[in-house]
Amino acid sequence: MNRRSLITVLGGAAAWPLAARAQPERTRRIGVLAPLPATVFAPFFSELRQLGFIEGQNLAVDRRGFDARYDQLSSIAAETIKAGPEAVLCGGDAAIRAVQTATSKIPIVAITDDMVGAGLVRSLARPGGNTTGVSILAADLDGKRQEVLLEFFPGVRRLAALSDAQNNIPAQLQTLLDAARARGVELSIHRVERKEDIGLAIGAARAEGAEALNVLASPLLHGNRHAIFMRAAELHLPAIYQWPETAQEGGLLAYGPRFTEVFRQLARQLEKVFRGANPADLPIEQPTKFELVVNLRTAKAIGLDFSPTLLARADEVIE
Repeated sequence: MNRRSLITVLGGAAAWPLAARAQPERTRRIGVLAPLPATVFAPFFSELRQLGFIEGQNLAVDRRGFDARYDQLSSIAAETIKAGPEAVLCGGDAAIRAVQTATSKIPIVAITDDMVGAGLVRSLARPGGNTTGVSILAADLDGKRQEVLLEFFPGVRRLAALSDAQNNIPAQLQTLLDAARARGVELSIHRVERKEDIGLAIGAARAEGAEALNVLASPLLHGNRHAIFMRAAELHLPAIYQWPETAQEGGLLAYGPRFTEVFRQLARQLEKVFRGANPADLPIEQPTKFELVVNLRTAKAIGLDFSPTLLARADEVIE
């Protein structure tokens, strides 16, 4: 009797959750390093459960590296590697570099903006080394978000970008400056390294005359998005964010891939490593679908009204 027949004979077993049927026999151990709270990774762990890896059952997670400050990354990376995980989950360039410094052997499964551009891997098709994961095209999308912002606010002459000093590279920022200048717009860059600096940076942008804000792709900025919502609302400063879900949570505008889908991709990459894939040969994945979301409740709260023509461009309008 083959396995399919046996499951049928057992009566009802075919309806068991996929995770239960696919559950690996031994416990897998992973470390984490990211300047993000653990709650941000909920879609990642949800997908892992669907793939059969369940924390507390056959998956052990060293959580000391969640919500790490940038000045802690090196020490936490060293401690995490010393504990001997099977793989390390990373978020952002700085975290990846810290773990790459700590180990050249233990697989790193990471999500960040541009792995190739940041020099973290050799190529998307053949990363080389011990790092693979998902590269989210952030540099290109930050530029696209700037274009969207200017289309929604065509009269703006002063624009600000909120930038993560450890994550947004100079060449990327220069591209944004050049693109703004070509549109006759003055762009100011406000760089932060700690969550405590974010409110002050937004205030400085507004004080300098910024009429709209591009919140650049960054684990630090995404992890503190609710503080950005509040400060931008206080200052009546329109802002655009990197994940569509961010607009659903209260941001005004958002353009990019779905956060949940990108983290599902990341979980599937880790599963491949668990199954024996070599990170050096495991292609970096990238998102393929991008959405524009507009939150009209947030717009109303800060006194904005968008034309039907602009709203027709959105994939989702929250009313």
